[in-house]
Amino acid sequence: MTDVLRRGRASLAFSFFAQGATFALLVTRIPAIQDRYGVSDALLPVFLAAVPILAGVGSVTTEHLVKRIRPSRLLRWSQPVVLLALLGVGTGDRLVEMAVALGAFGLAVGALDASMNMLGVSLQRAYGRSIMLGFHATYSLGGIVGASLAWAGAHWHLSLFTSYLPVVLVLLPAAFLGSRWYVDGDAAAGPQKAGDGPEAGGMLGFTLLGLGLCVLVPQTFAAAGRLFPGASDAAIARLNIFNYVGFLVGSPLVGALGDAWNYRGAMLVPMVLVLVTLGYARSFAPGPDRYGDGHERPRTADVGRGSNGL
Repeated sequence: MTDVLRRGRASLAFSFFAQGATFALLVTRIPAIQDRYGVSDALLPVFLAAVPILAGVGSVTTEHLVKRIRPSRLLRWSQPVVLLALLGVGTGDRLVEMAVALGAFGLAVGALDASMNMLGVSLQRAYGRSIMLGFHATYSLGGIVGASLAWAGAHWHLSLFTSYLPVVLVLLPAAFLGSRWYVDGDAAAGPQKAGDGPEAGGMLGFTLLGLGLCVLVPQTFAAAGRLFPGASDAAIARLNIFNYVGFLVGSPLVGALGDAWNYRGAMLVPMVLVLVTLGYARSFAPGPDRYGDGHERPRTADVGRGSNGL
């Protein structure tokens, strides 16, 4: 049984890694996607908002599907759909093709994230100790790799298809192979009911947190694009690397504090860090011309006075 759990843990960790890399490759190449399909700045937010909305639909659907289908089976088939949808984004050339690919990506990624975390919780229950932090750290590691590959593609001016194809060719068969060792855990415990007591102060809290934080990432990416208009792809890819580095460090930090102290106190850490963004909020707005702000030395010559002092 120990070997089964170990194989299940390793295969699930690879799924988290693959998902982190896939999502980073999509997010960090948004400017290139916009250019490829000719999406206007006014229309782009519609497509970007559709992905998390459809992901929510996919997650809720998964909640009902797991009553009849094991989470391992849902994960086994949703991950290839996500990878193929990513490749579809880089293959098409018409707006409707992009819409279909992003729609499939959103629905599948919701099912993928839900089933992936379901398996993680089941394994953690079987292990009897916390292992979820490791899974999410692996997700962040995949994000760093994906963002680095996206930066390389932007730096060398590779097309989306050229950037995405090698990744899909490597991850797709590996995900299929690893899916053989997924472990659903002890199903005899039954599904956990949500919506009662503290689980409901928790769900509301995360909802409010998401509503507040959801604007930070796109605004940060937009600011990077304004600062580097001639190299926005490379700038966003580099920025996203630090995004996943923070995720890699932050998750274990909060988890460690939660074990050593308590999770309510540990959640104060991200709250304090969020307050730091207030000091940097002004950087999101276009900056004025620096000339005359007191930091430059005067360079004007006094041409109105001659050698005779007039």
